[in-house]
Amino acid sequence: MNERMVARSFYARDPLLVAPELLNKVLLTPRGAGRIVEVEAYDGPNDPGSHAFRGPTPRTRVMFGPPGHLYVYFTYGMHWCANIVCRTEGEPGAVLIRALAPLRGLEAMRAARTAARRDRDLCNGPAKLCQALGIAGTDDGTDIAGPHSPMRVVDDGVRPPAEPMNGERIGLSRGIELPWRWYVAGDPNVSRTNVPRR
Repeated sequence: MNERMVARSFYARDPLLVAPELLNKVLLTPRGAGRIVEVEAYDGPNDPGSHAFRGPTPRTRVMFGPPGHLYVYFTYGMHWCANIVCRTEGEPGAVLIRALAPLRGLEAMRAARTAARRDRDLCNGPAKLCQALGIAGTDDGTDIAGPHSPMRVVDDGVRPPAEPMNGERIGLSRGIELPWRWYVAGDPNVSRTNVPRR
């Protein structure tokens, strides 16, 4: 597979631009790899659904840059979720990786996700993909744009969809009306979705 690492400059932009362009890129980790098929953008102080809405805290400091790092947080007292930090240092923004199409390391993913009945259930949600790939709190702050990173995003030549599906974000109590979720139309690995828009 001809893979080119996504440069830091790609992430140093508005998360609403980065998010749909991340679709069909590949997330590589030591445990395996998956194609990104669903994402959500979080726009820092402009977004009541963002963890950075009220400014930096010890939990959210990674969201304030530099770009190209993972922001990994614990939710519902049981799950990890992984975001890629965007914009420039001091200006928070991030893209949540919501779903992957598994490509490599399926045996390890199946062992980590014993509740998954089908391979399409291995990474079809943000907490599921973190469990499948072994992403946890110790990965918070990981530089995925560095030359020697154990985790990175690569472009293998599969372009983002020209017209990705678009809809409201999932699982929020604030900012849920903002249509900042994008996903690959018809991909079976996409998480359970709301009414779609173009």
